[in-house]
Amino acid sequence: MTNESATTASGPATTDAPVTVTVEGAVALVMIDAAQTRNALSMPVMGALIDALTEIGERTDVHAVVLSTAGHVFCSGHDLKEIRGADHARQQEIFERCSQLMLLIQSIPQPVIAAVQGVATAAGCQLVATCDLAVAAESARFGTPGVRIGLFCSTPMVALSRAVPRKTAMRMLMTGDLLDAEQALAFGLVSHVVADDELAAAASQVAQTVAEASAATVAIGKQAFYQQIHLDTPGAYAQMSETMAANAVMPDAQEGIDAFLTKRQPQWQHRTDGT
Repeated sequence: MTNESATTASGPATTDAPVTVTVEGAVALVMIDAAQTRNALSMPVMGALIDALTEIGERTDVHAVVLSTAGHVFCSGHDLKEIRGADHARQQEIFERCSQLMLLIQSIPQPVIAAVQGVATAAGCQLVATCDLAVAAESARFGTPGVRIGLFCSTPMVALSRAVPRKTAMRMLMTGDLLDAEQALAFGLVSHVVADDELAAAASQVAQTVAEASAATVAIGKQAFYQQIHLDTPGAYAQMSETMAANAVMPDAQEGIDAFLTKRQPQWQHRTDGT
């Protein structure tokens, strides 16, 4: 991992790091620590997140990830100071790095759970929509207001339009209107809404619950979800039948079934084979 992200496995990174990682048991707590820029997804922040999540994705002792941010704003989107005045090649680099980050979140085996406070706008809303689960504080707000500054939220639209109904996405993209937390829950942008002072504990509890399952099974399930969601129904059933058959012969599946039938707690191996 680069010095830019400066994360550690057992404790928080140095205070000037844009991203810090702390591992507690089987859960990695990843924090964007850039409150002075409203946790904007600058190139250094995105690079540090990519480094951190890539390393986490290779760890077998981490079974879930909580993604949070410092300060009172979850994420304000891209750093507009980087975009202002940049040529086409630089603009392409910025948005391609963002796309790389979003694809990485959904490709690592561990579920990534956003803990959202304050506002999440533009690429910040994209970040929430991309995470596998999202716990929002009651006061959180979500929006894609790029149209108001002449920069349509086209890349945030990719994640947003796959998370909420079409008319809701179009409303957010065309008007820049913000959704409150309860609206975000109703439309499927977040999975949980809790009191503001319960956010950290609630996100941690969700992660702990996920981490109690077989990590190998959860990883298969996460991958399968994103594989089948864009297939037609017959294609999805065909592919998922094969996925379930492969899952069913795994040691953890056989252990879980036996534990259920014999009324005992399963002892997970967290592996896809018997080695």
